Amino acid sequence: MEYAILGIILMSIMLLYFRVADHFNIIDKPNQRSSHTEITLRGGGIIFWFSALFYFVQHIQNNYFFFTGITLVSLVSFWDDIQSLSNKIRITIHFLAITLIFYDLNLFHLIPIWCVGITYVLAIGLINAYNFMDGINGITGLYTLVVMGGLLYVNTKIQLFADSTFIKYAMIASLVFLFFNYRKKAKCFAGDIGSIAIAFWIIYLVLKLILVTESLIWLLFLAVYGVDTVCTILHRIYLKQNIFEAHRLHFYQVLSNEYKIQHRLVSLFYGLIQTGISLLVIFLYQKVQDAIIFLIIILPLLFIYLFKFFLLNKSNLRLDHGA
Repeated sequence: MEYAILGIILMSIMLLYFRVADHFNIIDKPNQRSSHTEITLRGGGIIFWFSALFYFVQHIQNNYFFFTGITLVSLVSFWDDIQSLSNKIRITIHFLAITLIFYDLNLFHLIPIWCVGITYVLAIGLINAYNFMDGINGITGLYTLVVMGGLLYVNTKIQLFADSTFIKYAMIASLVFLFFNYRKKAKCFAGDIGSIAIAFWIIYLVLKLILVTESLIWLLFLAVYGVDTVCTILHRIYLKQNIFEAHRLHFYQVLSNEYKIQHRLVSLFYGLIQTGISLLVIFLYQKVQDAIIFLIIILPLLFIYLFKFFLLNKSNLRLDHGA
């Protein structure tokens, strides 16, 4: 009953937000780099923050640092949705928010300082990767459900590391968001506030799980996004492009834009691939060495990503032939 009530409340907040966004013209205007063609309301991912708020109100004694952190990244992201901010401001706030959850997890005392530095880079990188990958209908909501579902299973069946309700609140927010976003013509987009807030939530949970189990393999719950983002950045560096500018070189963008595959199918493809990977990670945990698990999963993903270049070359040849 608790989760049904939460779903109804979040649904009501979303409908109210549509009026606010429409009144203040909080919209996403498509450009030549976009994967959509129509003006759409943005910032619908605000319900992830509201879901965190409702959890915090009920468990106020234990979640000061997490809630303060997600509030900081949500505020700066929402402002960026309305009026673009400089990368320096956004990164500074992200760094501060990450510091809060590091303190909450006692990370500064549990691992060497050089590991803390690497973890900062990884956490901020994952936040931005989640944002980069939020480009087509359904991809953020479905991928979040898969990641949170994997974490919930581990928490329930393998290793207790968090309050299951905390994970379920994020999943319910994802379901509500998908109701409005997983459509041929989306009612709204998540915006930076949605993709970055839920990424922050996921990073907090994954870090907790890694610290409890002393295993890094749980990073593979984000393997699809990770490989796509890192490889695309390397590709753009090779092309001597500014990696902070909008582009259409992610694998999902090639499938959606160059080959006109329906957004919902591409999003479903990403979700299914990550589901298979997460199940494999869970199955192999403590049966195979962590390094081997990484190889078993990352190498096939790299091979799949390389297929993008075949698609790009084929598309370019088709255009040249047409010209």
